[in-house]
Amino acid sequence: MSSGLRLSVLDQSPIRKGGTAANAVRETLELAQLCDRLGYTRYWLAEHHSSEALAGSTPEVLITRVAGLTSRMRIGSGGVMLPHYSAYKVAENFRMIETLFPGRIDLGIGRAPGSDQRTMRILADGKPNWSSADNYPYQVRDLVSWLHDALPPRHEGFGVTAQPVGESAPDVWLLGSSDDSAALAAHFGLPFCFAHFINPDGGDRVTRAYIEHFKPSSLHASPVPMMAISVLCAETDEEADLLARSREVWAMRLRTRGEAGPVPSVEEALEAAREPGAERILPALRRRSVVGSPRTVRAGLEMHAGAYGVDEIMAVTICYDFEKRKRSYELLAEEFGLGGA
Repeated sequence: MSSGLRLSVLDQSPIRKGGTAANAVRETLELAQLCDRLGYTRYWLAEHHSSEALAGSTPEVLITRVAGLTSRMRIGSGGVMLPHYSAYKVAENFRMIETLFPGRIDLGIGRAPGSDQRTMRILADGKPNWSSADNYPYQVRDLVSWLHDALPPRHEGFGVTAQPVGESAPDVWLLGSSDDSAALAAHFGLPFCFAHFINPDGGDRVTRAYIEHFKPSSLHASPVPMMAISVLCAETDEEADLLARSREVWAMRLRTRGEAGPVPSVEEALEAAREPGAERILPALRRRSVVGSPRTVRAGLEMHAGAYGVDEIMAVTICYDFEKRKRSYELLAEEFGLGGA
């Protein structure tokens, strides 16, 4: 039965232990085609660098392949880490993608590094040009302006065109896990997505503040809020709980040891869950997620949608077994009546 809540997908292209990054990318392509058939609204690709666990390093490249293999969903970035790049070049990249797939492209942007500090310096080619918090708003302004040929005459880039110019432009979303990006999205009149799967504290308050303080723009007359949350759906609550342990133990190791290794098997995760301190950390990590049977997950997502004031939720699903990961999205689509082909 449909609830009116739209569902979308954020894919970080997870690498499971014993697998390869190439496997992870192939699974992304297969999962995208499945979700397109199931009736999901959007499919976003993440940006992470030098990670043994997440293979998605270049969403602007992967978007073109995913868009070519799908026909119904909007395809986008979740997101491009704008401070690494020239706003002008990002505008060029996404104008090209929009030209290839008009009316289907989302450009989600964030300011997190998506990497460790050393990798961040390598991305900057040794130059200390990582944008400060003060510069990021100007990057956002310039990116939107280049996408819509709206640079003011006194801007140093006035008269420089981001090609190819087309009849439509990608929809720009600001992504974040704090109130900074939400305030910026409200100021510029842009859509905003809160990353609950990163920070489970205060996202409802932040998102409602975005809605309250939204300034209508030429692109959006009213706020467009969304939230992204970790989801694991299985036939029973018990099975889902077991499958979710792989991601949670992976996140625990990253948090406590700085180890960003591949996603462990359920068996390895259960063993690691007995380590000292795990009994305190794992329940805290579960707060980033909704885990359970279809009925349990539906109740959890509808609760979060009400708290956040959103009518669309983006599901991030990571588990060791790719078939179980696909099944999670299938069960979710069935429970919510997405009406896929």
